[in-house]
Amino acid sequence: MNLKNLLLSLTLLLPIAAQAQSITPAQIEQFKSLPKAQQEALASQYGVDLSALGGIGQSTNQRPQPVQVIDPIRSQQADEAGSKPEKQAETEEAKKNGGLKPYGYDLFAGSPTTFAPVTEIPVPSEYTLGPGDVLKVQLWGKENRNLELPVSRDGSVSFPNSGPLSVAGLSFNEAREQIRNKVTEQYIGVQASVSLGELRSVRVFVLGEARNPGSYTVSSLSTLTNALFVSGGIQATGSLRNIQHKRNGKLVGTLDLYDLLLKGDSRADNRLQPGDVIFIPPVGKRVGIGGEVYRPALYELKNETRLAELVQIAGGLTPQAYPQRVNIIRTNSDYLRVIAEADYTQPQGRNARVQAGDTITIPSISDITGQYVELRGAATRAGKFAWMPGMRVSSIIRDLDADLVPAADKRYAAIVRTNPNTDAVSVLNLRLREAITRPGSEYDVQLEEKDTVLVFSDAGKVEGSENSENSENSENGENYTRENLFAPVLQRLKAQAAPSAPQQTIRISGPVRYPGEYPLPATRSVADAIFVAGGLKDAASLQQAEVARYTTDENGIGQTRIINLDLAEAMAGKSILKLRSRDTILIKSIPQFAQNRTVTLSGEVRYPGQYTFRDGETLKEVLNRAGGLTGNAFPEGAVFTREKLRQLEARRLREAEERLQGDLLGVQLEGDSFSGQNTERVRQVESLLDDVQNSRSVGRMVIDLASVLNDEVYQSIRLQDGDALTIPTIPQSVSVFGEVQFPTSHLHEPSLTVDDYLERSGGPTRQADASRVYVVKANGSVMLPEKSSWFGGRSQQLQPGDTVIMPIDVDRLNQLELWTNVSQIVYQMALGAAAVGNL
Repeated sequence: MNLKNLLLSLTLLLPIAAQAQSITPAQIEQFKSLPKAQQEALASQYGVDLSALGGIGQSTNQRPQPVQVIDPIRSQQADEAGSKPEKQAETEEAKKNGGLKPYGYDLFAGSPTTFAPVTEIPVPSEYTLGPGDVLKVQLWGKENRNLELPVSRDGSVSFPNSGPLSVAGLSFNEAREQIRNKVTEQYIGVQASVSLGELRSVRVFVLGEARNPGSYTVSSLSTLTNALFVSGGIQATGSLRNIQHKRNGKLVGTLDLYDLLLKGDSRADNRLQPGDVIFIPPVGKRVGIGGEVYRPALYELKNETRLAELVQIAGGLTPQAYPQRVNIIRTNSDYLRVIAEADYTQPQGRNARVQAGDTITIPSISDITGQYVELRGAATRAGKFAWMPGMRVSSIIRDLDADLVPAADKRYAAIVRTNPNTDAVSVLNLRLREAITRPGSEYDVQLEEKDTVLVFSDAGKVEGSENSENSENSENGENYTRENLFAPVLQRLKAQAAPSAPQQTIRISGPVRYPGEYPLPATRSVADAIFVAGGLKDAASLQQAEVARYTTDENGIGQTRIINLDLAEAMAGKSILKLRSRDTILIKSIPQFAQNRTVTLSGEVRYPGQYTFRDGETLKEVLNRAGGLTGNAFPEGAVFTREKLRQLEARRLREAEERLQGDLLGVQLEGDSFSGQNTERVRQVESLLDDVQNSRSVGRMVIDLASVLNDEVYQSIRLQDGDALTIPTIPQSVSVFGEVQFPTSHLHEPSLTVDDYLERSGGPTRQADASRVYVVKANGSVMLPEKSSWFGGRSQQLQPGDTVIMPIDVDRLNQLELWTNVSQIVYQMALGAAAVGNL
């Protein structure tokens, strides 16, 4: 279709754009390819609105949107399908070389997102024009126009109202001057501004060890590095130092990317022309360098390389490097891995030749080896300090509050000293508070080179600071206990022990603040050993202590000797005993120290309360101290409980519960599922099990309180810690429990018998065993009316506070051991219920 027909179609179709018929995209693109001046002329001739054609005729000053040509690998999803083999290869390579990775490959690593040429590149003045470039000419003065002049295939541009102007092969500056001169000659009073519009694209080939080899369309301004970016970079198997630039089958240049990466030198980064080939050969010889250099990696060798050149490529040595013994691992002529060394501080070492496959390690300088003292433990600023002759402990700890954490023990510290001739360690005890508050005194020990001062935490302060705001100090204090800080010291002391130098450790146990194993004090005194252990507790007995000493007899056989010690004299410094290796000090406790044994009296006591009793004191004596009983007291119903008995009852209830659960399972399994009797049995056992689980142990001991108080012959009740006596008021009721219709309590009437009270509670149920009724008296004793001559049968009258129990009929249900267990449980629960009911 010619241009005239195209404009006619545009004229007809634009007003009816909603219809199905439309101009093909190829036709619109053909119209858009025309120079702007020609588009405007044709549109004016046929009355076509260029703005309706989707961008035709819009301002050419609009800045084009940048195109991202490369998506860096570091921003992609990890381990895509195409990159997995390469990543695996890189990982394997790193493992073989001690974790070192090839240098420089990450810079160009990426995947192309589009093959569109990059146009947002500044145009240099020496740029050579060619077919496909577009010149923009802006005329102003007498005539204002904007022209776009594409360079045709014959290398010329068509200037309006003039003949063609050849510009191919000219630089941009030269073409600009020619156009300005032509406008000045042809148009009077008109000036021109010339700039470059669209640039031509060139097709080049990136081959060899490229990440994505192939043909790429790039801008005519592109260089070798631009093409490498577009192709996604270089594989780890490709060379960075010998990238070849070929044109028409001939090598026109090589690019060493190390010059660009390490020096910023881009002189070899040549511009590309159509048909150029960028060939990436396989990687050359590599050498690895690690350790104390700024860029540890695998580097590719180009020519013969010296150690100094390799170190320079790797960024140089760090301040922590030890250059006198550079380690070189290489393969010899017999294909064996050998180790060589080079002194980098000497010219010979710096000029050592590096071979392919070498792995070079620059070692680090060792830690500080001299001229220091160290502060460890619960200190605010722990660490190493410069040592100077004559310095003391107060030189590094000046203030107990500012230089120590709140949880620190400010009474005691230790100095660990190493003998420079034998490397043996010893421990000096330090009275820390005296050393800091009295600087320069005998307590302010003079430090020697390499001394270590240990500051311990105070367990009491750590426990007291659990809920404090300074939780960090609390946690640190827990780590600085004597046990933790002394552990490596004790290990050294044990390791250096010999027959001529016995192990310098002791043990201390008993009522001291921090019992355990400690270094033998330099003074070898017991007082100093106790001071190291935090001092005595108030429970310690000063009468005597023991020192267990390991010795050998005349036959060389080991034995233990016990030495008794007056602890009061030892603490006063009057003891002549000196501690030896492996001594064990036992501090004895005061017998029954601070044992606060109490008994609780409540109820109808004249002065109830909790009383502390002496060893061997009886219940009668304590009751006399409490003023005796009141006039409303009912001593026959006194409830005396003992903690040990309560614990025993609780254990028996747990055992009964376990047996009952097992029996319940047996009844459920052995019975006929269609038997109503078995269902009733299961229900009853479940009910008993619930009662047992809900019951509580009382620990009641049956006593006759009236006899305790009035009968001198009655056995005295010696009190135990936790005993309790509750004396109720005079009761007026009799209780009925168990298998009766309505278990409850009834007002006592002297004329009523056991049967009378049972009848008032509705009589027995179907499960009751009326022949085994028993009575729990107010004092907790049990009487069986059917067998007791004292009761005189079931017609025996009851006393206030008595409890009648109607048990379950176990014989009617079954003769299994289950029901024996049930009867025992019911009996125990009846005792507990009676006791609780009378409280």
